[in-house]
Amino acid sequence: MSATFITSFSARGPGLRVAVKDLIDMAGVPTTSGSRVLAEAAAPAERDAACLAGLRAAGAPIVGKTNLHELALGVTGINPWFGTPVNPLDASLAPGGSSSGSAVAVATGEARVAYGTDTGGSIRIPAACCGVCGLKTTWGRIPVAGVRPLARSLDTVGPMAADVAGLIAGMQLLEPGFAVAAEARPLRVGRLRVPAVPEVDDAVTAALRATSWEVSDVDPGEWLEATRWTGTLLVAEAYQSCRDVFDRYSERLSADVTRRLDAGRQVTPDALTAASAARARWRAELTELFERYDLLACPVLSILPPPLDRADELLEARYTLPVNFAGVPALALPVSARAPGAGRHPRLVLPASLQLVSEWGSEERLLAAGATAEVAIGAAA
Repeated sequence: MSATFITSFSARGPGLRVAVKDLIDMAGVPTTSGSRVLAEAAAPAERDAACLAGLRAAGAPIVGKTNLHELALGVTGINPWFGTPVNPLDASLAPGGSSSGSAVAVATGEARVAYGTDTGGSIRIPAACCGVCGLKTTWGRIPVAGVRPLARSLDTVGPMAADVAGLIAGMQLLEPGFAVAAEARPLRVGRLRVPAVPEVDDAVTAALRATSWEVSDVDPGEWLEATRWTGTLLVAEAYQSCRDVFDRYSERLSADVTRRLDAGRQVTPDALTAASAARARWRAELTELFERYDLLACPVLSILPPPLDRADELLEARYTLPVNFAGVPALALPVSARAPGAGRHPRLVLPASLQLVSEWGSEERLLAAGATAEVAIGAAA
């Protein structure tokens, strides 16, 4: 069996072929969360997670439950228990995590839409590494009942697909009746000037220039500070969610997962109070920014997809955490970036990923903007 899936099905019938991250309950199938410890004790789920209701009503076939970074607590997508999904761009590259199998499933065409979860970038990071699209939804918009929690104040469910049209189709399954909004005027976009390697920075610049949007540079301000505090909050809440597993089986978990859970165990109440205050400041900052801009833009990652043996670099390279801190939606859109020294060798043209962030509950406008950008970027290529 391919490491893309933990469980595969002979899916038949009309409708979009959908893959579901194995953090999401599916009636009659065990939920492993990519963990050997949980898989050994897992009984078949008694009922579907709430987010599968629209998919079931539409009769869309489920092709399988996808692999992930263990317990969804990691960015590399490397899984020592079920194998590591192979990045279809280059097998030597990390697929990204935690929704690694979901990204690979849509990148290879094994599914038209895949469901992932995003707590600190777990949809957008693998989308960036595998050259596909991913949508981190507004916190609370898509129900998470029946989804194993990681950090309850940050967890979201969203779609992944090869293109924006697939994301729209995925949202229509997750939220029946969903429809994108009309783009009435050129959008005002604030580009967050965060550090990135030249290849990524240039790719984002070219992508934004291809649009008709009014783009202005924005000092990242609280963005980098929000990154630090989100990391603290995430590991603290992850420890609370996974405490039973960590306290009994820490030596049987992946080493990186054990380290992060142990870090969460050591977060003090004072640190959590400070994180709460930082969240309030960050949300106020974003409210002011969205009074001036329709979208904020920056890379998903500051680097190109790294090799498997340097996959840990993704932890420091991600520009995703502040979005989860605020609870707002964000889109990851692939844009071509030429690897250093690649010359004209097409195999070495790797994806960067443009991240577009919009205000709370605005997925309809965000995906409309993403579809416009996708066309413009394709025409300029």
